[in-house]
Amino acid sequence: MIKTINASTTELFRETFNKVNENFGQMFKRLFGGGTAHLVLSDETDVLECGIDIVATPPGKTELSNSLLSGGEKALTAVALLLAIFQYRPSPFCVLDEVDAPFDEANIGRFVNVLTEFLDWTKFIIVTHSKKTMTASTTLYGITMQESGVSKQVAVRFEDVNDKGEIIKDKDSSGSRKAA
Repeated sequence: MIKTINASTTELFRETFNKVNENFGQMFKRLFGGGTAHLVLSDETDVLECGIDIVATPPGKTELSNSLLSGGEKALTAVALLLAIFQYRPSPFCVLDEVDAPFDEANIGRFVNVLTEFLDWTKFIIVTHSKKTMTASTTLYGITMQESGVSKQVAVRFEDVNDKGEIIKDKDSSGSRKAA
C-alpha cells in the first residue's frame, strides 16, 4: 500500500513540478522583461524528500543561484514563482506585504501589469508605499493622522475620485456628485 501511495504521489509531484517549472520560466521572462529561470530538483531519485533549487538569470547577467541575486531580483523571482504556482493552482486571494519595495519603476510596472491578469480568479491585498502600485488598485485603505496623536482609517475607491484627485462624497440636489 505504501509503495502504491509513494508511486502515485511521486507521479503527481513530478507532473506538478514540471508544469510549475514551465510557468515559472515564462513568468520570470515577463516580470524581468527577459532572462531565464528554472527549478532544479536536488535529488532526481527521491523527489518526495529532495530540495528544490531556483536558478535565475536576469537579462544581461550570467546564470546565478538565487542566493547571489540582488534584493529586488530575489523579490521579483519569488513573485514569479508564486504566480507560476497560482497559474497551476489558482488561489482566491493573496496577501503581499511590501514585496514591491526593492523594485525599480520598470519592474513595478511589469509587476502591476502581470497582477492585473490574475484578477479574474485572485484578489490581491498589497501592503505598499509605492505610488505606482497604489494607482493600479481599485480601492485603497490607509491610516492617516489628521491631528497629532489621533489615527484614522481611510478607504478610497478610485471610481469615487474626480479628475482633480478630489474624493466625491455626496450628490447635490441636482443629482450631480460634489467633491469633498
